[in-house]
Amino acid sequence: MNKLKPFAPVVLRIGLSLVFLWFAFDQFMNPNSYIAFIPQSILDMTHVSASLIIHLNALFEIVFGTALLLGFYTRTAALLLALHLFDITYVVGFGGLGVRDFGLSMGTLAVFMYGRDFLSLDRYVAGSVSSGLSAQPSPSMVSPVSSSGSHSLQQTVDTLSR
Repeated sequence: MNKLKPFAPVVLRIGLSLVFLWFAFDQFMNPNSYIAFIPQSILDMTHVSASLIIHLNALFEIVFGTALLLGFYTRTAALLLALHLFDITYVVGFGGLGVRDFGLSMGTLAVFMYGRDFLSLDRYVAGSVSSGLSAQPSPSMVSPVSSSGSHSLQQTVDTLSR
């Protein structure tokens, strides 16, 4: 089972991105199904139609859902989608939909905290993929403690930013 462990962040990232993309395309195809979820205060504050807000939301979710699917700017996409979904959770409340959205928010936040995985496009763009893909993290990614047993704040930050 340990051989499957490196795939967990990949499966989480791709699964969540597909949820965002499904809802985004559904918003384009059936915008009237989502109008009831837009608070009147938002409509009053922005002075734009509910349909436009739905379409802009769908576009946001397509752009960042696709980025998340590809693992391109993984942390940025995951953070924006998590914050977006936390806001939706707050708006719909903690009923059935809100609890589901809270769970999806937490999963998306976990993708943000993990960052790029070994199948993320970020790995290729950063030039960190060499002659093969390794599903195992490098020893420096496992612990910020150096081989001498001590560590610095910079080593910890470097480790966390990978």
